[in-house]
This record gives sequence, structure tokens and C-alpha cells, in this order.
Amino acid sequence: MNEPAQMSLSRISMQNVIPDVFSTEDVRESQIWLRDFTFVRGCHYLIEAASGSGKSSMCSFIYRNRSDYRGTIGFDRRDAKSLTSDEISRLRCRNISLLPQELRLFGELTAIDNVRLKNRLTSHCSDERIMAMFDRLGIGNLVDRPASRLSIGQMQRVALIRALCQPFDFILLDEPVSHLDERNNSIVASLVYETAEALGSSIIATSVGNRLLLPEDKVNHIRL
Repeated sequence: MNEPAQMSLSRISMQNVIPDVFSTEDVRESQIWLRDFTFVRGCHYLIEAASGSGKSSMCSFIYRNRSDYRGTIGFDRRDAKSLTSDEISRLRCRNISLLPQELRLFGELTAIDNVRLKNRLTSHCSDERIMAMFDRLGIGNLVDRPASRLSIGQMQRVALIRALCQPFDFILLDEPVSHLDERNNSIVASLVYETAEALGSSIIATSVGNRLLLPEDKVNHIRL
């Protein structure tokens, strides 16, 4: 049987969304973030908020790692909570990519094997393209080093390359440059921006201060 054709994802809507841990029976208006907001494919977003305000939770809700929230998250006209496990798997392989704040690299694997593990699932990038990204981000000499022996900033760049090894309509980057200096931040931002623009896709990046240096005139700023 042929696999069903994968449709692109045009919009992610958030209506009255609040993590269960923040909610009460008499939840105040001010406690609900993204009361009525839509992320539109092709637009880019920087979300800034204090630590503990729910940025990582929001990324997990959209990526369908978690569903412990009140309100509605919609994928085009579909309620996210109605997706089947197979639909979620396809969504993660073709529509939404995630760079989690905790990175989730396998410490015993080399940097490049962490990336190849993802790329084997998607067959999206050639080895030449992967190596070019390592070189561009200044870690081409570290491809054979176990992830556990990398600095946090180096791990962030490896995890970013992994996140780019798939097609996507939206890429979620949870504090992607928190351990990078301005120069490396700019290099990361340019790679992500060029990739998203080539795909006609959206960047949704979070930060608590050290934000991804995307072009200011191309970004929508959101504060939670």
C-alpha cells in the first residue's frame, strides 16, 4: 500500500492555551498566554519571556510531546489533540522540526552520528550537505568526537544541524543560541534563515534574553 501524500502545514493556531500546571478553576485573564494567535507558514517569530513562563512547554505542545494544556492548538483546521500516533509521526518527519532546549543528543555517539541517525529517517540531506553545515558552524573538526565531550555551545550547533536534516513547514528552536557568542549566533541565524526561506517555511525561536539574530525586518516579536 502506498503511503498517503504528505500535505504541507500552513497555520498553527493557539486559542486560550495555558499549561495545566498554570491553570486553576478561577484562572485569571492574565495567566493565559497566546489567547488567540496564529503562526503562519513563511513568517518568522521570536518569542521572549522570563524563565519558567512556559516557552518550552509551548514547543512541546506544538510538537506533540505533551498534551497537558487547556485551550486549543490547531494544525490548519485540525485540533492537535485529535491526531493519531501515525499522523504525529508524519508531522514530525515532514512538517515540524524541533530543537529542544535540553538538546537530547546521545552522548556515546559522535557528533556526526547523532545527525546521521536523524537523517536516516528522513533521507533529507546528503553527507556533503551535512559536512558543509558542520564546517559553516565552525565544528567541522569535531564530527568524530563523542557528543558527551563537546561543550554546550558545540552541542547546540550539532543539535541544530540535526534539526535541519528534514523537510519542515515550521521549525521550533527552544533557546537555540543560549550558549553562543554574537559571532556564532549570527552564523547559526543565517543558516537557519536561509534554510527556512528556501523551503518557504517558518522559524519559531524562543529566548530568555540571548535571542537568535534573525533579520529584524523579517521577524514578528512576541512576549509571553
